[in-house]
Amino acid sequence: MNQLEKALKDKPILLADGGWGTEIEKLVGKNEPYPEILNITRPEVIEKIAQSYVEAGADIILTNTFGGNFYKLKKYGVEDKIELINKKGVEISKKVAGNRMVFASVGPTGEILKPYGNVTEQELINCYMQQIKMLDAADGIVIETMSDINEARCALIGAKSITEKPVVVCFTFNPTASGYKTIMGNSINECTKMAKEFGATAVGSNCGSGIKDFIKITEEMKNFSDLPIWVKPNAGIPKLVQGSTLYPDDPVYMSGFIPALIKSGASIIGGCCGTTPVHIKKFAEEISKFLNKQ
Repeated sequence: MNQLEKALKDKPILLADGGWGTEIEKLVGKNEPYPEILNITRPEVIEKIAQSYVEAGADIILTNTFGGNFYKLKKYGVEDKIELINKKGVEISKKVAGNRMVFASVGPTGEILKPYGNVTEQELINCYMQQIKMLDAADGIVIETMSDINEARCALIGAKSITEKPVVVCFTFNPTASGYKTIMGNSINECTKMAKEFGATAVGSNCGSGIKDFIKITEEMKNFSDLPIWVKPNAGIPKLVQGSTLYPDDPVYMSGFIPALIKSGASIIGGCCGTTPVHIKKFAEEISKFLNKQ
C-alpha cells in the first residue's frame, strides 16, 4: 500500500490544492514567459502560493514543475537548468508542506507523436523519465492536463519504470456531441482503462470546463475503473474582460457541487485554473461537513 492509498484509508476524501498558473500571474503579472523559472529566480513567490494552500487546508500540495520537461524548457533556451528547476520546485513545496503530501506536477511536452509530429514514443518516454527522476523527493507524481492518450501512456510508462511512489494520471475532457472527450478525441472509457492497465495509482480529470461537468466525468470514470478518482476543475470557462482573464465560478458556487462530486465517486478533490486558496478553504469546509454526516 503506497502513501496515497494509506491516506485514503485514513480519510476517504482528500483535498488537493488549487490553481498555480493563475495564482502566479496575480503575483508577478504576465511578463514572465514561463512560470517554472521562478523556482530559481523568485522562490519566495512559489513558496507563498504553496503556503497559502497549506493554510487553506489542502492535504496534497503540488509543485511548480508542470512545464519542467526538456521539450518545454528547450523552447525558452533553458534546458540546461532542467535539474535545478525541477528539484527546486519540489524543495519549495516540501519546505512548507509539513505532514501533507507533495505531488510533483508533470504536464504535456507540447510535442506531437509521429507520424503526425516529430517525436517517437520512446523519445517521449525518455523525456518523462528524465524529468520524473529529478522529482524523486516528492511523495508522488501527478501527470496532468493530458489531451493525448498516447502521450499520457508514455508519461505513465516513464514514471512507473523509475518510481514506486503513487502516480496519478489526469486528462482534460470537453463535452462533445458524442460524450466527453479530449481534444485528440479520446473517450473517458479509453483513458480510464489505459491508466489502470499501465499501473496508475489513481486516474482523474483536471482543467477543462466548469465543475458541474466533472460530476458526469467522475461517474463515467467510476464505471470503467475501481481506481481512486482525482478531480481538479477550473473555476469555470475564462472570459476576457478589459484585457484581463477572469474565471466566473466563485468559491461559494463551486463548493456547492462538492457533495455531488463525492457521491459521483471522487476521492481527491481540488481546483485548477482560476481556483484560489479561498476556493480550497470552502472545499475543505464542504468535505468536512460531508464526512461528519457519514
